[in-house]
Amino acid sequence: MILINRLRTVLAVTAVIVAPSGGTVLAAPSVPAPVSAAAQPTAPITLRYEANRRSMLAAGIDRPDGDFLLFDPNGRGRVAQVFGDLSTARRIAVLVPGMTNRLANFWRGVGGKSYRSPAVQAADLQRAGAGSGGFAVIAWLGYDTPQGFDEAGRANLARAGAAELERFVAGLVAVRPRATIALLGHSYGSVVIGHAAPRLPPQVTDIAVFGSAGMGVDDVAGLGTGARVWAGQSDQDWVRWVPAARLFGLGHGAKPAGPGFGARVFATADVHDHDHYLSPGTDSLAALARIAGDLP
Repeated sequence: MILINRLRTVLAVTAVIVAPSGGTVLAAPSVPAPVSAAAQPTAPITLRYEANRRSMLAAGIDRPDGDFLLFDPNGRGRVAQVFGDLSTARRIAVLVPGMTNRLANFWRGVGGKSYRSPAVQAADLQRAGAGSGGFAVIAWLGYDTPQGFDEAGRANLARAGAAELERFVAGLVAVRPRATIALLGHSYGSVVIGHAAPRLPPQVTDIAVFGSAGMGVDDVAGLGTGARVWAGQSDQDWVRWVPAARLFGLGHGAKPAGPGFGARVFATADVHDHDHYLSPGTDSLAALARIAGDLP
């Protein structure tokens, strides 16, 4: 009986290691099918990298040379790519993108514009905030983003995304408990962070949002977090004309960059639209790099 139990354990562990993300694991009839290692946020980093690499190759995605904590080709698709050495990072930034992002344009950018690519933005942020080292940035497309203004005006996708973000951050804390974390949300990504804020662990020391139409609350106190809250909005960003209200299920409340919200406002004077906050050479990227990298 002891030998049989040991054999069952070995079979289960082996299946977890080789299982592709989102795949079905075939196990012995008496052994419950284990959950894919790639779907476990508390699994060792290297194991998740390898599991997601296998899944991407199986799906025909030509990006196996990167490091990925998440990959799911189903539906709109989900992916989380790491820039920098997460295994040694003392500071981790998680970039949460906004509407119209999906797996199909994660690398090339919405509308084929590379500056709108979460992967490109995260890479630029990591380079700008590296400082003396020990800094990693994760482009986290771990939720279904709105694909139009009707979805973007409502909070249901943000609430669902917040639950996924909370789970993802908890996994980071489990594998890198001594690292501090910054969350950066662009556009609808800020709404996701706003809904997650009250349940974030103390390792999250900074929240920065930009191009935000609201975070689902009226002020910083409403976020229920001990993290420092930063906000930036260009005067030429179309978001400035979005009403700061919540009515009949539409809207996300006060603008975080507004004077009554209470956030620490950073410079955005040389940003001329909704999408260039993380472009190299801008004051906003420099400011966000300092926040994300916890630099002086």
